[in-house]
Amino acid sequence: FSVRSSEGRLTRRETRAKRMTQNAIHAPETRRRQAGFSIVEVLVALIVLSVGMLGIASLYVDSLRAGRTALLRTQAVFLATDMADRIRANPTAGAAYALGGADNGCVAGAVDSVNCTPAQMAAQDIFLWQNQIAQLLPAGAAGDIVHVPGTLPDTYTISVTWPYDGQPGDAAYGVNVQI
Repeated sequence: FSVRSSEGRLTRRETRAKRMTQNAIHAPETRRRQAGFSIVEVLVALIVLSVGMLGIASLYVDSLRAGRTALLRTQAVFLATDMADRIRANPTAGAAYALGGADNGCVAGAVDSVNCTPAQMAAQDIFLWQNQIAQLLPAGAAGDIVHVPGTLPDTYTISVTWPYDGQPGDAAYGVNVQI
């Protein structure tokens, strides 16, 4: 039962009923378009997430590499200053620290230690130092001591070099010691 207004227009009830009928007819189509995400949106989000994760992984690898470099440099500083302290403890050895190392049995405080000359103690210091370099730094690392003759006070240049990961050439640390 429908009553039209005097002007031929639909009444409120008819207008409301017509809208409900139209909404019911088009509702499944409208819901299908608005429900959830499309596969394209999901794929785009997945690509953006993947690129972000690759960036994070790259930063993680860089931080590991930087941490290893810092550790190796710290160990090189420790080794160079250790040798500088050994030279300061044996100031009369002079140029003997620029020569090669040898295991002379000159270990302070050991029961079976022998009395050594300053030059023999210098050779023992170099021997122990080179063993420490081999233990603490990667293969190919080396230590070098240069005695600068004719300087007053005596001057020594102590350098430690080691292979640098991913870079051409070696990394190095050096220190000058005056006795």
